[in-house]
Amino acid sequence: MKLLERDAARHWPPRPIRSIGVLLLPGYSLMSYACALEPLRAANVLSGRKLYEWKHISIDGKPAQASNGVQILPDNAVGDPIRPDLLLVCAGGNPATFDDARTFGWLRQVARGGTIVGGVSGGTYVIARAGLLRGKRCTIHWEHVPAFVEEFPDADLTRSLFEIDGDRISCSGGIAALDMLHAIIEAEHGHELASDVVEWFLHTHVRQGDGPQRMAVRERLSVGDPKLVRVLEKMEATLEDLSSRESLAKLAGVSVRQLERLFKSHLGRTVSAHYMELRLRRARLLIRQSALSVLEVAVACGFVSASHFSRAYRARFGHPPRTELRVHARPNLRPAA
Repeated sequence: MKLLERDAARHWPPRPIRSIGVLLLPGYSLMSYACALEPLRAANVLSGRKLYEWKHISIDGKPAQASNGVQILPDNAVGDPIRPDLLLVCAGGNPATFDDARTFGWLRQVARGGTIVGGVSGGTYVIARAGLLRGKRCTIHWEHVPAFVEEFPDADLTRSLFEIDGDRISCSGGIAALDMLHAIIEAEHGHELASDVVEWFLHTHVRQGDGPQRMAVRERLSVGDPKLVRVLEKMEATLEDLSSRESLAKLAGVSVRQLERLFKSHLGRTVSAHYMELRLRRARLLIRQSALSVLEVAVACGFVSASHFSRAYRARFGHPPRTELRVHARPNLRPAA
């Protein structure tokens, strides 16, 4: 096996996968959805057999609208007595705003019936909220990681492209779904068919599940100096417990003055200004996607007080964090009876 660990591959899938349910939640990503479903269609075409069949599901049986406005007609609604071998939950946007007890209960019921349940992009957030990821290895789009970690400390979250842990699977979204489906098709039907599928979509580099979601710091910030790269990676990893300029300079093997020169030369800002930008970006994600208070977000992002945090937030984004709380308050998306 190429994409699943050999030991794990011998035990996966826990049961044959033939029928797939695709739960489309409001604002799902059309790209993630297509990358999850199209490989199944391709496997059928290229094998000359009906290996997989699928049905679409929406929360109320009405057309499910993607984030770009495209609508898909569902075959079923949440609550219908269906038992697919695999249920993929597709969500996008801000999955933290989805709070429908009826859907969560149905997901638990389907899982108890023996269905493998998977999250695509923000779908991982939804199945975690349904209580299906306790003690399970999982992944989610990097944008949702800060809020997910705060809300679901009992889930074993990684920053990988996709994860397969027994009867729970997840992928980080985008084209990572294509990589995950390659692994699933390979586990069931062999490497040759799986490779034919991804080649059909001109996907010439199939990525390992444990590969990184984001570009490396070197490419993302266009920084070539290896000393500065080490420091930037350290800073991104220490937003709650900030590293001092002295410790960062020691890590780079330069003086504090030389470190400041490196930041000015490559990034056009000071060390402290870069740290502040990282912390405020993390704070905005938490404000928008978690139920944490302003004070709790401030502490999680290394600020000494809520007032200091609010002043810095207003200076950076033009409004206080409480404005974000009002704008991004979680609505009740439970469908009308």
